[in-house]
Amino acid sequence: MATLSTSRSAFLHGQWTAADSAQLYGIADWGKGYVGVNTHGHTTVMPTKDAGKQIDLHEVVEGLKERGIHTPVLLRFNDILTHRLREIRKAFDDTMAEQGYKGGYSCVYPIKVNQQRHVCEQIAGLAVELNFGLEAGSKPELLAVLGLSAVAGGPGVNGMPIICNGFKDSEFIETVILATKLGRNIIPVVEKFSELELVVKHAKSYNVRPKIGLRVKLSARGAGRWEGSAGARSKFGLFVSEVLKAVEYLKGHGMLDCLNLIHCHVGSQLYDIRVLKNAVNELAHVYCELHKMGAGLTMLDIGGGMGVDYDGSQSAWSSSINYSVTEYAADVVYRVKSVCEDAGVPHPLILSESGRAMVAYSSVLIIDVLGTSRFESQPDLPAIEASMAAEAAKGGEVPQPVKDLLDTYRNMTDRNVTESYHDSTQARDEAMSLFSLGYMSLPMRAAAEQLFWAIGHKILDKCSKKGELPDEFEALPELLSDIYFCNFSLFQSMPDSWAIDQLFPIVPIHRLNEEPTRRGILGDITCDSDGKVDHFVDKRIDKKILELHEVRDLPGDGAGVEPYYLGVFLLGAYQEILGDLHNLLGDTHAVHISLDESGDWEIEEVIEGDTVEEVLSYVQYDPEDLKRAMRLDIEAACRQGRLTLGEGKSLLKFYDDGLEGYTYLEE
Repeated sequence: MATLSTSRSAFLHGQWTAADSAQLYGIADWGKGYVGVNTHGHTTVMPTKDAGKQIDLHEVVEGLKERGIHTPVLLRFNDILTHRLREIRKAFDDTMAEQGYKGGYSCVYPIKVNQQRHVCEQIAGLAVELNFGLEAGSKPELLAVLGLSAVAGGPGVNGMPIICNGFKDSEFIETVILATKLGRNIIPVVEKFSELELVVKHAKSYNVRPKIGLRVKLSARGAGRWEGSAGARSKFGLFVSEVLKAVEYLKGHGMLDCLNLIHCHVGSQLYDIRVLKNAVNELAHVYCELHKMGAGLTMLDIGGGMGVDYDGSQSAWSSSINYSVTEYAADVVYRVKSVCEDAGVPHPLILSESGRAMVAYSSVLIIDVLGTSRFESQPDLPAIEASMAAEAAKGGEVPQPVKDLLDTYRNMTDRNVTESYHDSTQARDEAMSLFSLGYMSLPMRAAAEQLFWAIGHKILDKCSKKGELPDEFEALPELLSDIYFCNFSLFQSMPDSWAIDQLFPIVPIHRLNEEPTRRGILGDITCDSDGKVDHFVDKRIDKKILELHEVRDLPGDGAGVEPYYLGVFLLGAYQEILGDLHNLLGDTHAVHISLDESGDWEIEEVIEGDTVEEVLSYVQYDPEDLKRAMRLDIEAACRQGRLTLGEGKSLLKFYDDGLEGYTYLEE
């Protein structure tokens, strides 16, 4: 038996509550104190994990709409980012104090995780206070980081650590050496031996004693999607034999004291703490051996990997982690301390590049539902019976599978659910075969399909009341699920969902006092069949449907539906920068929300999303050329009488307005 992913408490006390919704969507598990539900049935954000200071997301969306800012919109919560950085700082401070660790700790933010200026500037500002740093992995990132560190630290010598990873050419390394001379605390991490030669060359040219790091290829393997980041086949780093060669090379140039940092990277989103322990233990031994050989080592960089519990299961699974920030800090500090003390080597400054853990929680995408496609749970019996009568009146015979499906639908009870499932499946298959052979009319096929879907819904309703779903019915929820069409691009806003099947928590931001009676998947507005979300977070199962509320039509033909908003959480890491322009759908609006002194929310910054003109220019279209061509075409149509002057004027205004508008659907 499979447990249906729905709360049974409503059946016990007879009324659905916000608490039932919180349990159903697992908000406490993946929200980690940052997300909750209030008494109005609205999803809330608690940026400091203080329940007394909640931000009502539905209230924010309505407030933004009044300001002319419509969904889809990305909300960035500055206070969550601040709180998260302080939480990491505190976890290491507490464990170092408890264990008597003397070397210190610094968390380095790799800006590749989210390079948006407002995010990086906030982190750079906090880095000075928290003794954190920044990491660059390319020449453009290096130039950005150098500018950010100047802003954060002010003029003069800046103590903020700057780590330079990735492949480097002569220009990159020369810039690093000059930045050292400028006063930056910058460490180029050597990924291949030729880079070390360039470091020495430019250091001597400018008479600089640089800080140098080496990335080591460890034998310890990674875990998860990025396990290939570690081990002998990893893309970056030096084999131990090459590390020893580097030591001799530096010694020969009188620069062994410049070797200040040893680095490794076991992989992003490490879900199993044991993998981290093994890697840190091995790296610490390398550190101690090199220290004894005379290297001027003072820093040990354990790389990235601190994960995020996207599904709330707290397990060794790709979308989860089986450890907390506190446990991560305690294990890292303990392993380094133990190895160094056994070797009689001073405790190093520990660095980690924990970008995902720093920023993932801080961004939420709000999307609106445009409409649905569904298999109706109630068949139109009068219409079906009329079709059957019409079939008979034509001298034909009503196909037996249709009769069987109608009989199964009418006579299903709690006792014959399994039998009804078997009978309906067989009848449906027979009906499709008859149609393919030309022995069934289209109206009869439509009747067979409608009855089969209705029987499936009836089976699920009966199983829901028991809270259990027999294993042979396991495919029914997915088969009968609705498609909720939502105003967003999966490829732009959630690229990892498409590319690597990353799970992100998705929750309605209102109506949580109502029981969600529909089961659905989400479709975006791209014309790509991959533009859908059909896997959802759950602690127990591979969940292929999401419980959603009925979307109600507005009165009037073509009036659309009542606003129904969904929030997609934990999007702060990688999603914005990896997003692409599929169907030329650009960046969404981004709004920075923070708490004021009284605990109310306020807007700090609005970054408007891409216009159609902007995305067209990305792919080398000139909007003025397009307008000119359209104007000439309209003029010709007016001369030939295909358009009136008024129609031509309206079309041209629509075209101009469209170029200046949002790439997403607007009200």
